[in-house]
Amino acid sequence: MKEKLLILDFGSQYTQLIARRIRELNIYSEIVPFNKVPPLDDTIKGVILSGSPFSVADENALHADLSAIIGKKPVLGICYGAQYIANHYGGKVQRSEKREYGKARLKEIYRDHDPLFNGIAPGSQVWMSHGDTIMELPEQFELLADTDSIYVAAFRSEKNAFSAPVYCLQFHPEVTHSLDGAALLRNFAMDIAGCTGSWTPASFVEEKVEELSQLVGDDHVLMALSGGVDSTVAATLLHKAIGNRLHCFFVDNGLLRKNEFQEVLDSYKGMGLNIEGVDARQRFWDALAGESSPETKRKIIGRLFIEIFEEESEAHPEVSWLGQGTIYPDVIESVSVHGPSVTIKSHHNVGGLPEKLKLKIVEPLRMLFKDEVRRVGKEMGVPNHILSRHPFPGPGLGIRILGSITPEKVAMLQEADAIYINNLRKFGLYDEVWQAGTILLPVQSVGVMGDERTYEQTVALRAVNSLDGMTAEWSQLPYDFLATVSSEIINNVKGINRVVYDISTKPPATIEWE
Repeated sequence: MKEKLLILDFGSQYTQLIARRIRELNIYSEIVPFNKVPPLDDTIKGVILSGSPFSVADENALHADLSAIIGKKPVLGICYGAQYIANHYGGKVQRSEKREYGKARLKEIYRDHDPLFNGIAPGSQVWMSHGDTIMELPEQFELLADTDSIYVAAFRSEKNAFSAPVYCLQFHPEVTHSLDGAALLRNFAMDIAGCTGSWTPASFVEEKVEELSQLVGDDHVLMALSGGVDSTVAATLLHKAIGNRLHCFFVDNGLLRKNEFQEVLDSYKGMGLNIEGVDARQRFWDALAGESSPETKRKIIGRLFIEIFEEESEAHPEVSWLGQGTIYPDVIESVSVHGPSVTIKSHHNVGGLPEKLKLKIVEPLRMLFKDEVRRVGKEMGVPNHILSRHPFPGPGLGIRILGSITPEKVAMLQEADAIYINNLRKFGLYDEVWQAGTILLPVQSVGVMGDERTYEQTVALRAVNSLDGMTAEWSQLPYDFLATVSSEIINNVKGINRVVYDISTKPPATIEWE
């Protein structure tokens, strides 16, 4: 990247939001743990210190090497970052009698014409979330703003105190509740740090294709595709870089949605990808027969995918690289912010496989968020029906059939799910929800059709709205839509006589049932 902002992560729940807000300005941002600051080369235009669940007064407070940052590049400290800088330079920071959380308004903005507050007036709403308060500023720093409840809402280093300016905010500009937060971050990034805002999907594609071409050289790459957004866009970038030296395969594990295997395979071929379809339905069904434990089903499905990958690798001895659709949240969650001994979440793509096969890894999307992946895919002409596709679990319908799996249950669920998804599109609701799916329950209930008593299966419909899948609200779909779907499923799918709708949020429930 020609220019970027570095974000030091002290463990705040909002750190990813900071990165996303900066990227919305067409400026590349990168999150690194607070204790792993890289050399500040010419591409790094500024540094942002995030918030944290810790207090600067805690014995286990997180400490960064400020000598490697302050005076080297423009700095913006947010919440804990601001308190840490104040405390480090001799100011007074103490625990608040009560946690200051929620909306506040800037009372006065001092230092007329300061570039950070350009275009922002007193009375602007900001969002507070902190347990410590800055009582006194250290020498070499001056007040920029206050609120009715706190003396120090924003401050900065005095001019010429350091070789590069230091700005600090007690509030969180990255959350939408800070109404002028985006403007403030823009002022820091562009007017203070000097970023140009030239990082666009088009520039990313151009730079990434050149980078991949140089990285892979004349080698061959093997990649398993899922039909989802991430693997498809990653494969498209690799294909642009190395052409048919990218070898892709798409597995029908017998747990895909109705007609999905052939439709996705046709789409990939239409995109010019060098891809092979692998029909492994019976192989998966046989291995899963009689198994009802959700975790065991996942392990069986994962093991079979690895076996198939090994077979594909053996069929292509010329391959020396493994392509993966890893995206930035995977990378962030794999790196500890609380010290080198703690890992938030291990990598989930093809764990352990590269080492066994002696393949090098290439991850074209490892620094992009999901929405950025979609924009890059659109830039390259990836079909919209793939880019707009709802997330679909790796084990597929295997974790949407509760209990044991049989081909008959798969066929039943495929039909019911097709009715649900097709009606979402017909009613114009598909793009209004983040993820939707049908679950076949291990529950039979009494019903009546005509004059006959039935004792048949129940399916649950699930639809949620979410930004990243970490939390989710159930989607309030119209009653007439739900009535239509229920009627069509019961009248057209033999073996189902009852349809229910899941109105659980995450947490405490999860999006999938298994």
